[in-house]
Amino acid sequence: MILPYSFYSRNDVVLIARELIGKVLVSRVNGITTSGVIYETEAYNGIIDSASHAFGGRRTARTEIMYHDGGTAYVYLCYGMHSLFNVVTNRKDIPHAVLVRAVKPLDNSDVMLKRTGKPKLTGNIGDGPGKVAKLLGIHFSLTGSSLLRDSENSRKDGIWIEDRGIRVDNEMIWSGPRIGVEYAGKDAKLPYRFRTEL
Repeated sequence: MILPYSFYSRNDVVLIARELIGKVLVSRVNGITTSGVIYETEAYNGIIDSASHAFGGRRTARTEIMYHDGGTAYVYLCYGMHSLFNVVTNRKDIPHAVLVRAVKPLDNSDVMLKRTGKPKLTGNIGDGPGKVAKLLGIHFSLTGSSLLRDSENSRKDGIWIEDRGIRVDNEMIWSGPRIGVEYAGKDAKLPYRFRTEL
C-alpha cells in the first residue's frame, strides 16, 4: 500500500521518522522501478529545531519546499555532489522533514548496483543518505515532487513510499542523536535518529 497523505500530515515528525523504519522507499526512473527497505531516519522539527534548514522560520529558494504539505519530497544537494532525500511532513507552512539515511536494496537490486559502480551488493551499500539517493536514482532536481500516487500517475516516473507489511518490533529500533549537526548545540543531542538492523 502506498502511504497516504494522512500518514505524512500528522504533527509529530519524530513519530513519523520512527514509523518510516521498515517502510519501502520506491523510485521509478526512466520506467525502471527500484526500491529499498528504510532502516535509518532522522527527524527535523522545523522552526524550533536549530539543526533544521528551516530553523527560526528561514525561507530560501532551497528550503521553501519544506513549507509545502506533507507528502512532498525535499531533495537537496550536499557538498555539491550528493543528493539527500527527505520527506516533508505535517501541514502546509509547518516545515517538518525526515531525512532517509539508509535503505536495504529490494526490487531490481542489479540496477541499483550499476548505479553505484560497485562490483557487488554489500551489507552497507545503502548505509548513508547520499548512498540512498544514488541507489534509487533520486536526483536533487526531484525536489518538490509529490510522494502521493493515484490511478492517474501510478505508472509515471516518481518517488513514493509503501507499507509492504514489514514489521519491526519497537525493541529492535534504536534511537539516538543525529549525525553531522554538531553546530546545533543541545538540539544535536536530541534522540531524533532511528535505526534498526535488517
